[in-house]
Formats: sequence, structure tokens, C-alpha cells
Amino acid sequence: MKNPTVLLVVASFLIIVLHQKAPEELRYPKTEMGSVVDTYFDTTIADPYRWLEDDYARETKTWVSKQNAFTNSYMRRIPFRHKIEKRLTEIWNYPSQGAPFKKGDKYYFYKNDGLQNQSVIYVQDSPSSDAKIFMDPNQLSNDGTIALGGTYFSNDHKYMGYSINRAGSDWQEFYVKNLSTGELLPDHLTWIKFSGMAWQGDGFYYKKYPSPGENEELSAVNENAKVYYHRLGTPQDADELIFYEPENPKLSPSINVSDDGRFMFLYRSSGTYGNMLAFRDTKIAEQGWTHIVDDLNSNCWIMDNVGDNLIAQTDRNAPFKKIVRIDPNNPEERHWETLIEGTKDQVLSSVNLVGGKFFAHFSQDVTSVWKVYDLDGKYLYNVDLPGKGIVGGFSGKKDQMITWYSFNNSVNPPTIYQYDIHQNISTLYKESAAKFNREKFVLKQEFYPSKDGTMIPIFIAHKKGLEMDGKRPTLLYAYGGFNVPIKPYFSKANSVLYENDGVYALANLRGGSEYGQTWHEAGMLQNKQNVFDDFIAAADYLERSGITSADYLAIRGGSNGGLLIGAVLNQRPDICKVAFPEVGVMDMLRYEKFTIGHAWAVEYGSVEDQAHFNNL
Repeated sequence: MKNPTVLLVVASFLIIVLHQKAPEELRYPKTEMGSVVDTYFDTTIADPYRWLEDDYARETKTWVSKQNAFTNSYMRRIPFRHKIEKRLTEIWNYPSQGAPFKKGDKYYFYKNDGLQNQSVIYVQDSPSSDAKIFMDPNQLSNDGTIALGGTYFSNDHKYMGYSINRAGSDWQEFYVKNLSTGELLPDHLTWIKFSGMAWQGDGFYYKKYPSPGENEELSAVNENAKVYYHRLGTPQDADELIFYEPENPKLSPSINVSDDGRFMFLYRSSGTYGNMLAFRDTKIAEQGWTHIVDDLNSNCWIMDNVGDNLIAQTDRNAPFKKIVRIDPNNPEERHWETLIEGTKDQVLSSVNLVGGKFFAHFSQDVTSVWKVYDLDGKYLYNVDLPGKGIVGGFSGKKDQMITWYSFNNSVNPPTIYQYDIHQNISTLYKESAAKFNREKFVLKQEFYPSKDGTMIPIFIAHKKGLEMDGKRPTLLYAYGGFNVPIKPYFSKANSVLYENDGVYALANLRGGSEYGQTWHEAGMLQNKQNVFDDFIAAADYLERSGITSADYLAIRGGSNGGLLIGAVLNQRPDICKVAFPEVGVMDMLRYEKFTIGHAWAVEYGSVEDQAHFNNL
């Protein structure tokens, strides 16, 4: 089984909601309580579990071992756990392939035989020719603890840089492969975090934080980031420092480069929303950084250049996002020319420049609409999509006339289509081999009122003809934060719920970007309670609609969604039978003190601000 978390979710959920026996009393391992007390703005807060913050302490390791033993003991007692595991393995066991992407004169794609932990990268001369393995991430370690991160191809198509992560850590290591020979270069960079590789010339730019002290790898605050340039064949300690702001230790800089290598772009941010932007034209000798955006009140990033002009996507004074053309000689906002703009009904998600056209992805009630424009922003036509769902792709180079996209939704496994830009024609490229009969299931979208009357979209998927008697085992999932849209993607694991007459519900809470920046702001900082209210209203709606009730409901969320589940359980402990607050942000008074937590203050607020402290 590839994902034990999925097994835990499905097994625990089904045993409670399908059998409805009174659960035995659980005897949790005892957790010692300390005497730590903090004072914030004359308010005293006890923190009895502070001792667990020391990851390497013997007491912490013992506590973790006891908790794991307790969980494993519970798992072993689930009577039909192995049956579920067997069915999940069957569902996962089919080959899947991603859309091809072109680099130089070669085509690459990811493929998984079904049970591989990581997909393998293949290379071929054309989309229809035989393919061979280019890189198998499963061979990076014998125990499967090394994961492939990003891949970054050099502009001259000679090299591919890639990052790895060990044992789930955020820390990255960089390596470089020769594309023609497949050989690994001696370059090996370490102690990198939250960085890509921006190629230029015989090397690349990357962001690096100071190396952590002993036993601080998982807890040290990530500040004082620097941008370096690494030249191939040289040691990392010889890398050139390109940018650093010691007076702003929490600012995180990064550099990107245009496809033709002419322009360099400097981004600076202090959190998960908002960035400053500057550029440098390498055709002009000794040119410094020219500023485009000097505050953190909006997102603005450069797609690429078209000739002498820069093309940017931004939500600056555009809550539904827009594409603008920027003249490098007059980069001030008042000179920007709007080419494409989103609306309340169709929020602009992203734009790709391929085949001499703009392919614009809009979100209309959380499903995909793709429109094509010329390079002056003139609307040409909509792409005729295979159905209502999530469509991603349409990437490539400016002169590339063939591209690909993938279509899926909660009851339709991903299918890949090839798209001829010149003829505006889609053809089936790779149909899903999933052991899932989509004709037996249905996905619908409904809207329900939250506490303040705001209408919230919710997707509901289940077996066709399923009788709704108020006792349907239902899994409700949501996220609600960080300007991230949650979409009704296909999930293999949910097949087990559907087969057992279960229901899957996905609620698009405020805090995401489903309806633009206004929707995001309605679920952040002092408005965070809206997110919890939206979720509680979703559970109440499912019961009011006759689908399920608290005794048959499981709720789930991860990371920011884990915070959501934790808050909802505290506010409405009667709301469900099972809850999965996965890797949740739970200590809202101390999250800023570890790793990159300080970057989340733009979303949650900081304890250094009394109004935010009171809210937290």
C-alpha cells in the first residue's frame, strides 16, 4: 500500500460509520504536563506540553514511540483492514502516465506502473516513438526515504538540475545530470530550502538559508535567505553571492530568468502572499535592479518577455487577476497595459504563452474554462473541453504548435488529450487505465448558506441511484486558506467509499482563491472564523439535505486544513464521528518560532500584534 494515511482514513472511517458499534474506551498513553507559563499583553497562558518541542530529547522520542505503538495497536484491531488494503492495492495497481513536455528536441513524461512510490521520467524522440527511462527516482535510495523534488532544464537543453528531499524534510539537495549522456555531474549542493534552479549561462541561481545548528534541522527559524549563483564544476562554497538584505532577515529573495536569458527577475516576499518585483536587462552592461513593485500588497510575477516587453500576471488592483504588458523603459504601474482580465464569474487562474498565443485558464465556480488570445490580448476562441471538471496543461514554448492537457474530476480519472494549436483540435492521447467505472458514479455541485448568508459551493460525489436516508457514510474535506483553490480532483482512495455506498463532499470555503482575492481575504486574519463557520455550515447542510448525520460523518483536512479540523472540533465537538486533522498548524501562539512559520503571519496574524493575539 503506497500511503498508510489513506488506509487509516478509510479503515477507521468505515469501521465506525458502517458498523456503528459503541467504541471501546481508548486508553491513551499518559502525557506529562510541565509548568511553563507565558505572558502576552498581560494575559497569562499555560503551555504544559512545551517540552515536546525538543525533537531530539529522549523524552520526546519515548513519547512518540508510545503514541505510534498505541495507534498501530488500534489499527491491528480493525477487523476488515486487510480487505480494505487489498482493495486499495487493486485500485492503485494500474499504469498511469503524465502529459509529455518538450525540452530541446526531446520529449519527456512521467509514468508509474501503479504501485511505484515515485513516478519514473521517460524520454523519447517524438510523442509517438519508443520511450526509454531517463531517471528513476525509486533508485535514489534502497529504503524509499529519498524523494525527487523539482526538475529544472537548462535553456541550452544540455543539463537537467533536480532537487531531492530526505525522509520528508523540507531541506533540499541539488544535483545535475547531463541530458545527452545521462551522467551525473559532480556538483552537489546542500542545505537549500524552498528554492528552484534558475539557469543562466553555465550555471544557475538558487536561494539558500544558513545551515542549521546541530539538532536544529527540523526547528531552526528560516531567516537571512541569500541568492547565490552556482557555476557548474565549482564547489558550493565558491558560489557567488548575488543578493542579500541583512536589514530584512525575514524577507525571502529569489531570482528567475526569461526563457531567452535576457532578463533577470528579482522577487522578495516575507510571507505566503505579496511580493516585490525588480528586473535587470542583461543586454545593458552594469545595469542595476529596476523596480516594478515596491510593496508586499499584491502578487506580481513575470511570465516571460515578448520581444522587448515583459508579460506579467498580477492581482494588483485586480481582485480577479489580470495579465499586463510592461515596458521595461516605463515599468511604473500607471504605464501597464492590461491584456487579459478575470471577472467575478470567471476568475483568472493562470496563463501560458505557447504557440504564439496566450492560453488563459479561468475558474468558473471552481471548474476549468480555457480561452485563447493573441499576443495583444484579443480574444480568439474557447477551447472545447471534454466535460466539466479540472483541466491543466497547455504548456510549452512560444513556437510550439502541439501541446497537451489533462482532464479529470472526482468521478473521472485523468485523461490526456493532445491539442493542435493551429487547427484548434483536441485528440485523445492517453486514456486512464483506472479500474473505475465512471458511468456508475455521479458528481454534482450545490451551494449552501454559511452563518452570515454567504453562499458556499460544495461538490458531492457518490454512486448513481444511491438512496439518501440520512445515514450515508460521508467524508467531508476542506482547506480554506492561503489563497489556494481546492478542486474536485479524482482520488483513487475515494473509490472504496463509493463502492461501500459512501459519499465524498468537498467544500470550497473562504480563504481560498476560488472567487479571487476578495474570497481569500474573507477567510484570513480577523476573518478566519468565517472559514470555520463555512465548514460547520457544510456539515449541517449535508445533514439537512438528508445525506448523512453526525453519527455517519467523517471530516478531514491537512496542514491549514488540519488547523480547520482542530478548530471545528473545539467549537462543535458534536459535529462528526471521526476527524482527521492531518499535520495541522495547532499551536497558534508559537507557530512563528519554528522553520518558515513566520511567513504564515500574513495569513494568521502574529502574537506580536495584540489584536492578532486576541484573535489567535
